[in-house]
Amino acid sequence: MPTTSAPTTSSRLLALLSLLQVRRDWPGGLLATRLEVSERTVRRDVDRLRELGYPIHTTKGPDGGYRLEAGSQLPPLLFDDEQAVALAVALRIAVGTGAGIEEAAARALTTVRQVMPARLRSRIDGLDVTVAARDGAPQVDPSVLLAIGAAIRAREELRFDYSSPARPDVDEPPRRVQPHHLVARAGRWYLVAWDPHREDWRVYRADRMSPRTPTGPRFTPREVPGGDVAAFLSARFKGSDGADEWPCRGEAVLECPAAEVVPYVGDAVVEPVDNDRCRVALGAWSWGGLAASFARFDVDVTGVEPAELREAFTALSHRAARAAGS
Repeated sequence: MPTTSAPTTSSRLLALLSLLQVRRDWPGGLLATRLEVSERTVRRDVDRLRELGYPIHTTKGPDGGYRLEAGSQLPPLLFDDEQAVALAVALRIAVGTGAGIEEAAARALTTVRQVMPARLRSRIDGLDVTVAARDGAPQVDPSVLLAIGAAIRAREELRFDYSSPARPDVDEPPRRVQPHHLVARAGRWYLVAWDPHREDWRVYRADRMSPRTPTGPRFTPREVPGGDVAAFLSARFKGSDGADEWPCRGEAVLECPAAEVVPYVGDAVVEPVDNDRCRVALGAWSWGGLAASFARFDVDVTGVEPAELREAFTALSHRAARAAGS
């Protein structure tokens, strides 16, 4: 008579591993109850998982139990259906991160797909994802991201060389900052850090950084202004040192339908005036830049407010006239 112990044991091992992954500590008796086996069987199954490379720590005593620890090598992994699909999707879109891991992500996706059940493979194969990486966005060496992340986690000052395209021939001294957050934004990686020398927050592009070793002394982390690093970085890109808003805001009436404006103005507010005109409230980092933002639609502009924006239009018209005359 054929035996069914092997598949039963395999299924039980997978169930045991799944339980160990969802919480830190498991009393042996509770594991036995959940798996509907004896504690002796649990001990044997734990030994089998250890032979497969899973570092499971045992605590002795009446309250003893088991804990899945981090190990020195990567053992076979167990994912449920939702986790497997999420992992495959993440690997497919890794090309857009700018982290220089496209080839490794493709190989990892192939590995994951090979061990997936047919029902999951068909779902993943049916997901046709095209990720448009930002044009010209440089790739970051993963070792640079790991070095920055390690300094953030250890709360150690980071020393690094920083290249500036504006001054490629200038040999600048190494920077020294207190790293706080590593942020991915629009296909680029940025370090948000406190500069003790300038006594101010600074934002650095990770692709221009070359970390030095050893790192500096430990520091006590501080909170970014406003407490939200994403909002803080967004404000810096808008030219604002405070709230996440444009430092210059104005409005005007454009002689074109609202539908032709909405796709191109981001966070602006567009209100139809009639079928052929719309009022647009827009922000920019400078009054000159705001005037240019309105002018780019190549239509008549009226009802300009405030006065600073009207003055910027005057200055822009003078520059345009000089450019035309040259």
